[in-house]
Amino acid sequence: MLGTAQLQPVCRRLGGARLLHKQRFRPMITTTDNERRPPHPQWKAQAPFPPQGTVTYAHQSNLPRLPILPLQPTLEKLKTSLKPLAWSEEEFQATAKKIDDFGASSAIGETLQSRLEEWGKDKDHWLEEWWDDIGYLKYRDSVVVNVSYYYGFTPHPAHLPQTPAHRAAALTRATLLFRSKLKQGLLQPDATKEGPICMDTWRWMFDCCRIPGLKGEDWSVSYAKPGETGIEGHIIVMRRTGVWKIDVVRDGRLLTTGELEKLFELVYQQADGKEFQSVGILTASDRDTWAKDYKTLTKNYKNKQILVDIHSAAFIVSLDEATPEDPVEFSRELWHGGVDGKGLENRWVDKPVQLIVYDNCKAGVMGEHSVMDGTPMVRLCDDILNDLHRPDFDHGDSPDSLLARPTAEIDIPGDDRESRTFRRLRAELRDAQLTHLPWIVDTHIKPLIEVAKARAGNLVAGQSLGYLLTKYGKKEIKAFGASPDGWAQMIVQLAYARLLRAHPHLQGTAADPSKPVHLPGGTYEAAMTRRFYKGRTEAIRVVSSESRAWVASMDDNSATAEKRRELFAQALKRHGADAREAGAGRGVDRHMLGLRLRVKHDDGEVPLFEDALFKRGSNWVLSTSAIFSPHFPVYGWGEVVPNGFGVAYMTGYDDRLQYTITSRIEMPNADFVREIERAAEDLRDLFTAVDGNKSKL
Repeated sequence: MLGTAQLQPVCRRLGGARLLHKQRFRPMITTTDNERRPPHPQWKAQAPFPPQGTVTYAHQSNLPRLPILPLQPTLEKLKTSLKPLAWSEEEFQATAKKIDDFGASSAIGETLQSRLEEWGKDKDHWLEEWWDDIGYLKYRDSVVVNVSYYYGFTPHPAHLPQTPAHRAAALTRATLLFRSKLKQGLLQPDATKEGPICMDTWRWMFDCCRIPGLKGEDWSVSYAKPGETGIEGHIIVMRRTGVWKIDVVRDGRLLTTGELEKLFELVYQQADGKEFQSVGILTASDRDTWAKDYKTLTKNYKNKQILVDIHSAAFIVSLDEATPEDPVEFSRELWHGGVDGKGLENRWVDKPVQLIVYDNCKAGVMGEHSVMDGTPMVRLCDDILNDLHRPDFDHGDSPDSLLARPTAEIDIPGDDRESRTFRRLRAELRDAQLTHLPWIVDTHIKPLIEVAKARAGNLVAGQSLGYLLTKYGKKEIKAFGASPDGWAQMIVQLAYARLLRAHPHLQGTAADPSKPVHLPGGTYEAAMTRRFYKGRTEAIRVVSSESRAWVASMDDNSATAEKRRELFAQALKRHGADAREAGAGRGVDRHMLGLRLRVKHDDGEVPLFEDALFKRGSNWVLSTSAIFSPHFPVYGWGEVVPNGFGVAYMTGYDDRLQYTITSRIEMPNADFVREIERAAEDLRDLFTAVDGNKSKL
């Protein structure tokens, strides 16, 4: 039977009791225990299901279930997808025979298909538990680089004060208002051209946290409660590795931006020049190490209480000391705390939403990926950033605000000292809303922190990141009659083939310069399957026979421009068809994963699953995905295999395509970025005639 470790690369890319205390329900302190994970349906149900019939969730009950596909069509698609990855015709024919044998009447494929259909018969989503666990929660490397993602924001709106305290306050206020709308079901549901899509994973955006499990499997805990309106709760603030708790409600209302700003200023003041215990760095370790360190940490009751405060926080705001400027520096600070990883000491990477504000007023977010994909986070960020650009944004200033006092009452003319009245008001606000949470770090925990710092430094030092903006974008691509997404993907295919030609050792086999390059793996593009209830993603297998033919033609001197354009049109057509099939739940990879997970120990070896070409098909040397937000000058994530690249791109700008390329440091990252730039220009030139007229597909 296939083990978790074998299946994780396939999946990873591209998801308690309560007591009454002070009239509020809170999970018991024992929720910090991490020795035994509750059964999947039990912990997954902790996050309250949305209020039915509200605007946000009005269409949930009408969404179809993800189908379990018939066996034979999937096997035919599998064959088609593996042919362009075969290193020889003989290799492909041998694999094709294994596929045919697997799917023959009364063969193992039919047995596994029957078991899969039985498994999914009574489930809302047959893949949910496996995807959560094998794709993410049983994955034991650090979530930093390997799982987490980041979005960097455009500057703070010019009409607002340009200070980090105000930026943190404004982002917090906007996020709290968004959270309140979500809890009350007042947000318009996400939708595509085909209609509304599933909002289920939004349950895991706020008031929750991932827990490191000692038994090789993590889970998430939610402190949200049915019937909440979002006018309750707290956030956690981190500065210089210290931890503070801000209660965000006062007198039955959310704190105003001005009140939050003063509280953030107090955090800056309290942290200034002080050294705190860097407990947050423990979360950046591999999951098994973090689980053991977590157990040690929770032996102290005060630490347990802090963990409950962190887990139950609506979200985290990290006030980082760095001042990143250029896109690469900005990306690396958000992605993994800078080139030395020191910023990770001021993070708690198990939280799904962690806003990060830098001392130069730049800001972004780091997301934990396990039970919520990146698209809900895009919506959150777009909404709050759009709101803050509006002059009429509700900053909450009102007569009952602690800061709404006559100017004369708080100013001393000719004296820059605070008046006693203002100090009293600020103390009142501080004492009521702001609490410093000091860790108890003994001789057992301190060395664990030092080890975690060293390991995080080594992890970060092993990473490389490149960034590129092309000289043209969506407007020109559409003028050529092409799909911007397909265009951007074909650029990557051409660039990667040229990179392999220049670095033949990356091909994984003896390379023949006179023949097409040997691809060491496939290209994954994430397709969203949220048209289905609890749907998440499916893989678009980008490499096709059509894409390889076009790529080869681009460096074949005998190929005419007309022939290259013809082959390009065929490659785009294939890519578009495969993308539509994947989005409709008719891909290859999720179905094959389900079949593999139905193998029993006494079935013996399944030849297809041990086949080299079959494995190569899901060895994602290029892990790609596209989102778009006009507010994200940078975004990205890490590669998923050691000899691969993460490729985050955007096609929504009229005047540019945006690429972020991540990899291990031993990979030729800078060369790949240059090849992408060259491929982008070559493709543009292909559709631009000598006289300046543009050809169209």
